[in-house]
Amino acid sequence: MKQGRRLLAQIGFFFLQNPFVKNFFTGKIYQGNLKLVCSPGLNCYSCPAAAVSCPIGALQFFLAGVKHNISLYVAGFLMIIGVMFGRFVCAYVCPVGMLQDLLYRIKTKKSILRFKYLRYVKYAVLGVFVIVLPLFALHELSGLGEPWFCKYICPSGTIFGAIPLLLANDFLRNIIGAQFVFKVIIATGIMSISVFIYRFFCRVLCPLGAIYALFNKISVLHIHCDMEKCKSCGSCSKECQISITPNTQPNALECIRCGKCVNACKTNALSYKLRRTETCNKSTSC
Repeated sequence: MKQGRRLLAQIGFFFLQNPFVKNFFTGKIYQGNLKLVCSPGLNCYSCPAAAVSCPIGALQFFLAGVKHNISLYVAGFLMIIGVMFGRFVCAYVCPVGMLQDLLYRIKTKKSILRFKYLRYVKYAVLGVFVIVLPLFALHELSGLGEPWFCKYICPSGTIFGAIPLLLANDFLRNIIGAQFVFKVIIATGIMSISVFIYRFFCRVLCPLGAIYALFNKISVLHIHCDMEKCKSCGSCSKECQISITPNTQPNALECIRCGKCVNACKTNALSYKLRRTETCNKSTSC
């Protein structure tokens, strides 16, 4: 898909997940039955316009609850989305991904993510802030945990939730505390870096991206390289802003399937495919 069309798809998915735009002005949060449904992307429950819930927030809610269990619905939802699409969701559906794409369009000198080991930080964030701390760091009186990732890190909650709510509510502005200031600093830092480094949050810190990455190599929707057509010209690698080599690793864990490599391929060797059930031909990359 051409990148202009991808932006239109991102905007469309944003309003599909956040249709109650008037709530940005009233400062109210929709709390109807649609909130029982999870968004595929990092779409904050507290966003005034949101019609659906964030899967990471829902996962923490169950882990931090009285029974400290995991919701089979949330786990199953994430597995189904992962198996079907992998990180395609990151490129087309996630509001935080869209925001980073827009920020990266600002004309500045760009940098690459030089320390490749940073890509593993998001798995640590998933394990520690989404699973371990909500499950085991409990309040002495209530015996309940907290949604640590949402509370201390997630920029989606700050940008799309807290800030719009504060702008529309005098009461909330009067009780701003240190925690909100801390989260604004975190969100500002992440988004500032995203102006210079493509998708910094997705590649380094996002636990949802970490979950979907685990399914990239087996997901039904994938990028296929026909090695009989590939001339190894390097056009796809030059276009890839994630710094992978699409013709040899078209379904790498870091690939968000934005389609830039597909558009750049001069021989049409790269394409979106639905994974076949039969064994892949060894002469091609699946």
